[in-house]
Amino acid sequence: MRICKKIEELSKTAMEQIAPQFAKIDETAQYNTEKVMSIYKHHRVSDICFTATTGYGYNDKGREMMNRIFADIMNTPSAIVSTGFVSGTHAITAALFAALKPRQTLLSATGLPYDTLHNVIGISGENRGSLKEYEMPYAQVELKNDGSPDKKAIADYINANKVGAVFVQRSRGYSTRRALTVKEIGEICDCVHSIDKNINVVVDNCYGEFVEITEPGDVGADIIAGSLTKNPGGGLVPKGGYIAGRDDLVEAAANRLSAPGIGIRCGASPDGHRILYQGLFTAPHTVAQAMKTAVFASKLFELMGYDVSPKYDETRSDIIQMIRLGSGQLLERFCEGIQSASPIDSFVTPIASEMPGYDHPVIMAAGTFIQGSSIELSADAPMCEPYNVFLQGSLTFESGKKSVMIAADSIK
Repeated sequence: MRICKKIEELSKTAMEQIAPQFAKIDETAQYNTEKVMSIYKHHRVSDICFTATTGYGYNDKGREMMNRIFADIMNTPSAIVSTGFVSGTHAITAALFAALKPRQTLLSATGLPYDTLHNVIGISGENRGSLKEYEMPYAQVELKNDGSPDKKAIADYINANKVGAVFVQRSRGYSTRRALTVKEIGEICDCVHSIDKNINVVVDNCYGEFVEITEPGDVGADIIAGSLTKNPGGGLVPKGGYIAGRDDLVEAAANRLSAPGIGIRCGASPDGHRILYQGLFTAPHTVAQAMKTAVFASKLFELMGYDVSPKYDETRSDIIQMIRLGSGQLLERFCEGIQSASPIDSFVTPIASEMPGYDHPVIMAAGTFIQGSSIELSADAPMCEPYNVFLQGSLTFESGKKSVMIAADSIK
């Protein structure tokens, strides 16, 4: 893992300049860790909660308590945490169907959603079971040039149309816009609810959990969804997702996961729940490691002359770092560098390929212990102009820092 002298020098300079950001990240991690500790203590978590269940999973104490704990963390009345969700997209889909009724419009307040939701909504494709097939129209308003929500445009559309739910994507996805802060999500909630309290605000919270000291439930979101193989799983949970929000909406979403009338009252866990509890407990610390890695990458590549977003000292609301590499060759080399520094499959060469839910070939570097776990260090990008790479995760900053340096050396 030799690194050229120039990258070593730039890395040292970067570390000196990002010390204030690291201190802020540590403060947030400390706050969120104490928050989780307090909630675990309040609910009197014991090892009986780790017990496996079979069949229907009636009276599964571990499942029921985890739902209550997650609701408290998100500051919502109810929650469902389940390894039955195959991805964050699956959980978000259940939340959207819970928030809408036939012939009600879904309005995206943050522009075009992430690629994998296009088929869900019906923006592209003719898939059975999409919102479009259930006669739920789709519309969107764009963010302002500075990346903030356009509350006037949101209000104007709602006043002129029959809107059932407003969708908010917290993270940037594969777009160049910044992540929305929790405060800005709250502004959207206030705008929507001031017009009609019956319109549900649905938040895609992927990549944002524990980045700030508040969550969308603190600022009025009606239903929130995310993935357990991202932030809240702490790098330990092998699969699953969560939904948190109003009682009736969570129950409706659970009906999509199981069946109407069964909802959240069933669902066995043959492997037990220990890993869910342990992953959630370590999540604030793990998120801090990912944040530090992102800040370091931002500063190092800025020193190398690349455009980066966010800048190392900008406010962050997700764990994603975008680096504009400008060519397919550099994008490939960057991903090769990240892959070569990974603990798993370090010998593999990433190759761009077609993937379900994406419009362009996607290249992914992810030598992760859990397949697709983006709280572990990974880098991915659509293979198209302007050849931006999106870096996220890292279980430890020490490994993340070294991996980013190797990627930098690979493209130098």
